[in-house]
Amino acid sequence: MNSVKHIIFGALFLCGLFTSVAQVQDTTSTTKVSVQSGYLEKKPEFPNAIIYTKDPSGQVYIVHEGVEMWCDQAYVYLNDNFVKAYGNVRLTQGDTVTMRSKYGEYNGNTSFAFASGDVILTEPKTTLRTDTLYFDRVKQQAYYRTGGTVRDTASTLTSRIGRYYAESKKYQFLSNVKIVNPKYTVNSEQLDFYSESGGAYLYGESTIVSETSTVYCERGYYDTRGDTGYFVKNSRVDYNNRILYGDSIYFDRNTSFASATNNIKVLDTLNKSVIRGHYAEVFREKDSVFITKRAVAVTLRDNDSIYVHADTLQVTGKPEHRIIKGFYRARMFKPGLTEEAPTSGKCDSIYVDQQQGITKLLRDPVLWNGENQMTGDTIHILSNKQTEKLDTLKVFNNAFLIQIDSSGYNQVKGERLIGLFTNNQLDTVNIIKNTEAIYFFRDDAGELIGIDNTTSSSIQMYLENQQITGIRFIKKVPGKIYPPSEFPENARILPGFNWRGEERLFTVEDLFNGKPKPVLPKIRGIPLPEDEGTFFEEIPEEELLLPDISKLKPEDLQNRKDDPKPMTRPKSDSLQQKKPPEPGPLNQKKKDQ
Repeated sequence: MNSVKHIIFGALFLCGLFTSVAQVQDTTSTTKVSVQSGYLEKKPEFPNAIIYTKDPSGQVYIVHEGVEMWCDQAYVYLNDNFVKAYGNVRLTQGDTVTMRSKYGEYNGNTSFAFASGDVILTEPKTTLRTDTLYFDRVKQQAYYRTGGTVRDTASTLTSRIGRYYAESKKYQFLSNVKIVNPKYTVNSEQLDFYSESGGAYLYGESTIVSETSTVYCERGYYDTRGDTGYFVKNSRVDYNNRILYGDSIYFDRNTSFASATNNIKVLDTLNKSVIRGHYAEVFREKDSVFITKRAVAVTLRDNDSIYVHADTLQVTGKPEHRIIKGFYRARMFKPGLTEEAPTSGKCDSIYVDQQQGITKLLRDPVLWNGENQMTGDTIHILSNKQTEKLDTLKVFNNAFLIQIDSSGYNQVKGERLIGLFTNNQLDTVNIIKNTEAIYFFRDDAGELIGIDNTTSSSIQMYLENQQITGIRFIKKVPGKIYPPSEFPENARILPGFNWRGEERLFTVEDLFNGKPKPVLPKIRGIPLPEDEGTFFEEIPEEELLLPDISKLKPEDLQNRKDDPKPMTRPKSDSLQQKKPPEPGPLNQKKKDQ
């Protein structure tokens, strides 16, 4: 008899339950959560809840507008359209998002879910782990602010605050953002990560650190799966003893390659040198730097700087043995003790071996030291490796020295020239083999007293303050000193004479004389992400649709003033954020030329 009463009571209860549900559904357009399976019971201590517990056939199963939820036990509050789930909670949205936790809440009126306790959010390419997670189905966004870890196929990303956008498959990380990869570690103020592509946008002060390099930027993009990146705004790449700066930098970890465009600088900290230009390529494994577009290498020597310029510069070799090569329209400049006495030169190609202290001017070279112009087939300049001062000058084949005199040109020619420096100024010059000279003799008052025209086996000249003070002829053929009036004008020039004084460099800026300024490409920046608003809407507490039975408090659904805000551009800015181009060495070069 009692069992019959229980059956009747149960039937009446279910009828009343379904009637109440029907009545609520008639008064609101909100779809009610629907419990599909589970053992049903009613407890006096929870008068407003229907309790469902898993049974032998499986967990409690609840659905609502495309969301499915499983748990070991569920408290369903029909009047509030609200569910509290306990034990092995799992919530799925189609086949894209799954959320697991120890505890969960779901509000059918607002389509808002809350999970706590070992929360795991998975989507096709990543897994998010956190302690507390909010999921807004209307916005299709998830949010945490107590620390979270995201794992994808290549890396682990951590931050204190994170936001997931389900539609764009994007994570936005704020505060203590870090990516750990077996090859490198990323730290950033703000990072937007796209799970489908593995692309990470860096905003604010950011670094990518590995055993072989450190990248710094304040705006950049990095492909965490392809290991390539594009960086702008105060960007640089540190390669041990070499640092690359540029308005934009492309980086490829796979090939140990980096290129920079516009206002670039390559700093060699070990060798006290810097290279500047507007396009550069760095090959770390080859210890090679290629630079063009107004390229100039500056090396600190003897408390002064030596400048080397060419259409293209290449620096190769280990840090302790750097070699600089300049190709096409090469020039060099070393300031002197006075503005009137610098050392400068021009040639087609230039070669500088810093360890050996030798500079070679190749193909149609000319060198000026003080008032002396020297030409030949090839010119070598040797420096003292201890003092770093100019030591020896060698001119090979068709050596020719010219010095301006108020009445003409002092000239010495021969097969070879060897000059010696004191304090970076020529003081002794030896002309060897088949030599010939024209020299204007002057008295102590500077008056011209004769013109010497002599040939000999070799000639030795002595200079002081850039002026010839004496000449010594070795095995000379009898010559003659002519009175100025008896030496015709057309005989005062030796065969092979070529005065190039108008080409001489007096300042650093003269390195670029006759060369047009390069046309610089417009750098495509990386815009800030659009302002997509805050996760929590600014709603007064009294208007929040938050049932009293929820573990959450109104303040939990409000934005905290002390939390960092993302760097964004105004919504009025309609620029569409796109993935920056990823130029390879050849593509980059073509674009910049």
